[in-house]
Amino acid sequence: MTTENQSKTIDTKKYIEFVRETTSPASSDFAALLARMTELEVENDADIPRLITAAFGMSAEAGEFTEVVKKIILQGKPYNEENVFHLKRELGDICWYIAQACMALDTNFEEVLQMNFEKLSARYPEGTFDVFRSENRVKGDL
Repeated sequence: MTTENQSKTIDTKKYIEFVRETTSPASSDFAALLARMTELEVENDADIPRLITAAFGMSAEAGEFTEVVKKIILQGKPYNEENVFHLKRELGDICWYIAQACMALDTNFEEVLQMNFEKLSARYPEGTFDVFRSENRVKGDL
């Protein structure tokens, strides 16, 4: 190994310590996590159980949806009625978790869709996709 390559080698023990030092207390300590969740529920009236359910569930179901798409596009799985049905079922599961998120946030699908429409209409005022605007957002465009 050349000296140049050696200098690029990361010390995994140092990296693990870096990760440990840059992790929030609520991410690394159960008591701190419990205190934070309690604080959010009591002081902010946040529906933590539904938020967790929605976040974990949407992520997991989106992964399942993505897995089917991956297999169709990259691994030769047929794009047929059975697999389209499977994708629709996974999409329905995602909607179930979106409903959980809506309940946690005291909102509904209509409000969420309206907010999304307004955000994208402001980003693309001509009503068409634009690569520049997609990559270069104005302040406040999340």
